[in-house]
Amino acid sequence: MKIVMAALIFILAFGSTSFAALQPGGPSTNGNTNINSTLSYADVVKILEDIERSSKVKVEVSTLDEYGKSEQGRSIYVAKVGTGPQKIWIQAQIHGNEKLVTEAALQLLKMYANSGEKDVERVLEEATLYFIPMYNPDGAEMNIRHTRLSDSGKLIDLNRDWTAKGFEAVESKVVYAYWADVNPDFAIDLHHQGLKQVYGTNESTSFSLGISLAPDGPTLPSTGYNEITKQMMAYVYDEMKDYGYTHIDRYQVGVNREEEFGYDIDIRGGVVSAMMMGLNYNNLNPEGHSHPAVFFETKGNSTEGSLGQKSNGYLTKQNYLALKSLVHGYVTGEVGNVNPDDWYNIPHYPLAGYLTDYNGIVPVGSDSGY
Repeated sequence: MKIVMAALIFILAFGSTSFAALQPGGPSTNGNTNINSTLSYADVVKILEDIERSSKVKVEVSTLDEYGKSEQGRSIYVAKVGTGPQKIWIQAQIHGNEKLVTEAALQLLKMYANSGEKDVERVLEEATLYFIPMYNPDGAEMNIRHTRLSDSGKLIDLNRDWTAKGFEAVESKVVYAYWADVNPDFAIDLHHQGLKQVYGTNESTSFSLGISLAPDGPTLPSTGYNEITKQMMAYVYDEMKDYGYTHIDRYQVGVNREEEFGYDIDIRGGVVSAMMMGLNYNNLNPEGHSHPAVFFETKGNSTEGSLGQKSNGYLTKQNYLALKSLVHGYVTGEVGNVNPDDWYNIPHYPLAGYLTDYNGIVPVGSDSGY
């Protein structure tokens, strides 16, 4: 059992097993990743400044320096756009080797800054969007998943650091304090994953839709967000499934293709999980503010040799389009009209249980995770 758990934890941390045969339309897997075409920290800062300048005061760019800087002393940048009462939080690159999602977030911000389309203006009138395009600037510069603590050199996964016992990395403290001040109504978290296959097909998954506290699982029903998160992901799937370059499924780990099963995750130490659970760290959230949150996973990352420049454009575009559609659907209320059971129509392997960060594997139907 220890060996099985170790393997599953590894899969959870670094993505699903790569399948070399799954190549059509996808990224290179020959280990020759070239990150020259991806955005550096300096690139992101410059793009944010350019967007702010061209937006003619629609976009406000700032740093979180009042809360602190990264472990290596870098400022964490945020951008704010819109004037409406609904607050939407969009974060990218909490893992430093997950780079294309940052570009997608910046493309969306630029669109809001410069487009005068009716649907765009409605979003900006009814919502205020908060972007953190590069949550982990140190990891991004080192091209690694983690950040490194400045005092000990210990590597920390920032997406396992929002826990009630306290935060290890200064980035976690900084972003959490900002989140507690903003009190968003909804959050989207952008990631990359390893290569896998859409269940029932021979297609390489390009895009997975995830909820870090599994619907109908050990934790999410008690938060009150069990239905709305399913509606959100079903909405995105319906909007995106007919794009020819996109092969979408539900995010799962520990997939066994031969025996046909996989696990949903129920990770309470993840950032968006803590948001849904109303984490009150250091009494910065005394009222227990919480909100629904979901995440997107794009295949490949920049350290395992699975990003090829030929695929970067469509991988970035699928994130951009999914973000744009979900924000619009949430703001207009269209998401609320979706049947939550449509979540189960998103391709996925038969569910064997829930992989947790607090109680190992929790089988389907068990109440041992509560």
